[in-house]
Amino acid sequence: MSDPIRIIIAEDQTLVLGAIAALLALEDDLQVIGRAGDGDAALTMVRELRPDILLTDVEMPGRSGIELAHAIDAEKLPVRVIVVTTYARPGYLTRARAANVSGYLLKVAPADELVSAIRAVHCGGIVIPADLAEAARKAGVDPLTDRERDVLRLAEEGMPNRDIGDRLGLSTGTVRNYLSEAASKLYAANRIEAVRNARAKGWL
Repeated sequence: MSDPIRIIIAEDQTLVLGAIAALLALEDDLQVIGRAGDGDAALTMVRELRPDILLTDVEMPGRSGIELAHAIDAEKLPVRVIVVTTYARPGYLTRARAANVSGYLLKVAPADELVSAIRAVHCGGIVIPADLAEAARKAGVDPLTDRERDVLRLAEEGMPNRDIGDRLGLSTGTVRNYLSEAASKLYAANRIEAVRNARAKGWL
């Protein structure tokens, strides 16, 4: 019998994390070797345990699932990443694929679909719902830079420009310019509309 597929799960909702782990434990060829409640802990765990597969949510404390995938790709860690999320947003898929994510599944998918996806990705496959892939194609390229995204996220928290600048090491004028550029790209009249538009597309 071949060795089981070794899996780490990154998920900040404890009940969901436990449910996924329990589901995978029913399969003889799958082994959960670690669980993380945020992206930073997950990256540390991946570095130490070197799993075959990482299952990760998108929105988590600290490092997001997509940022986690980017870090794994940048460090060339030998693990394949599958995103398991609530969000069927084209922008999330586009950003995930840019981070060399191998699978993208919604949490509403049947349990056997997740198990099949893990096996397929472990064998080198790419697993992405056809309808979401088509929606991502139609949505086009994410127009935001990483810095514009950082500024918009802090603006979403209600921070004034001065505080955003202090957090990111930027001048108030530079923050204002980033917000203006982002709003222009998103066809938004102000920062609130820019955040809303970016969230709707999955670009934030």
